[in-house]
Amino acid sequence: MRELEARAGGAGSVGIGMPGAISPRSGLVKNANSVWLNGRPFAQDLERALARPVRFENDANCLAVSEAVDGAGAGLPIVWAIILGTGVGSGIALQGRALSGRALSGRDRIAGEWGHNPLPSPRDDERPGPACYCGRHGCLETWLSGPALAADHARRAGATTTGEAVIAALRAGEPDALATLERYLDRLGRGIAHVVNVIDPDVIVIGGGLSRVPEILSGLPERVAPHVFTDAFDTPIRPSRHGDASGVRGAAWLWNAA
Repeated sequence: MRELEARAGGAGSVGIGMPGAISPRSGLVKNANSVWLNGRPFAQDLERALARPVRFENDANCLAVSEAVDGAGAGLPIVWAIILGTGVGSGIALQGRALSGRALSGRDRIAGEWGHNPLPSPRDDERPGPACYCGRHGCLETWLSGPALAADHARRAGATTTGEAVIAALRAGEPDALATLERYLDRLGRGIAHVVNVIDPDVIVIGGGLSRVPEILSGLPERVAPHVFTDAFDTPIRPSRHGDASGVRGAAWLWNAA
């Protein structure tokens, strides 16, 4: 911050996009997949270190605000933004609130915590599901994150690998990797449809590392459609316009809020 302010020639505001949230009850971090933050006074410590007020928001909420203001969801009333990366989460931005730097966060700051709902309509071979750091089994994060993609491939193919290696293998036409992608899309489609049936967004924006895999986005609408309670599913599913910078932009927007 000192270096940036020296370059800018003045002091600025600080907004932080973070995993999890600051509990409105205790003021401590909760629900972070960077588990060493949980139960810690992160907000107080950082404000003390920077000697100024700091605004904090869940990183998926920051993504939602950025994409609703001037990104892939600009001008649309309800923007649902998903992060598919090291973890899985989502944020909901209502256009009027987004323009003032706010996402829908809820009473307990858990609105949009999609990654810690169970996989909808699990098959017998998907029960109880992989163990999650939150203490449950079968959370969407354990099926849909980048590490989860690699773990699912390893369980079926019998070889430890990475998400990047799985994507390279499917592009090379390897049958095991193609089967892994099919399972991933089926699960992602079920997970997305579950939320579409609740909030009926005008657009679904996908960020995180897996949003840069075109095979995932192109194959997704047909996997969502059978599970949505409607006569036709045509909600656009788009990659984030601002890529990896979108969450940071949303954090900067926090200071537009009253």
